[in-house]
Amino acid sequence: MSINVCYGLLVAKKAENKDSLKESQEAILQAACQVFCQKGYHQARMADVAKEADISYGLVYHYFGSKAELFDALIKKYFAPVDVLLDHGLEGYPTIREKLGAIVDQHLQHYFDHRDLVHLYIREISRSTSNLTPARLARFKKLISRVEEIMREGQAKGELRRDIRASYQAHQFLGAVETLISSMVMAEQPLKDQAQCKRISNAILTLFFEGAKPQPA
Repeated sequence: MSINVCYGLLVAKKAENKDSLKESQEAILQAACQVFCQKGYHQARMADVAKEADISYGLVYHYFGSKAELFDALIKKYFAPVDVLLDHGLEGYPTIREKLGAIVDQHLQHYFDHRDLVHLYIREISRSTSNLTPARLARFKKLISRVEEIMREGQAKGELRRDIRASYQAHQFLGAVETLISSMVMAEQPLKDQAQCKRISNAILTLFFEGAKPQPA
């Protein structure tokens, strides 16, 4: 067997192992999300996660060293889409309304696609200070800070009023989004379809901008 063939097989084997690793981690995360939603973070056990994922108890600890580490991985997964959007996805939106609309749409789409994960965040973090560690709080503060930057940009461009602090506007905007989704979570109400997502998004943006747009001189 030639060196090139051996090297090719080695690369393929590494890729296969990497894919298998990702699949195992994802299976554990999905199982953990189900267990934490059903039992609550404090009542759930790593053994419950292993049983839900149908894998060995030791393998869960191989990928995640503790229940807290596993929970933090789920929180990271919750914030990942909006982090990607804020880091790389807003350049194509020329106006502040479009940028904020993209953020609302992302939150609603996340709830539409991953309802259990959003349920977990709302119930165990957003509405439960007992699980809000400094590191988890820092993730939420980072989101507020990034949205505050958008509000400042809007003020500089004259698209938002300047007599209300950008930090207040960021809190009001994100508060409207989270409160609406939280109410749906608490009522066990899923989003029906994309048309409903769009109606909710338009309502939030209309209410925000009617109160936040610059006033006539």
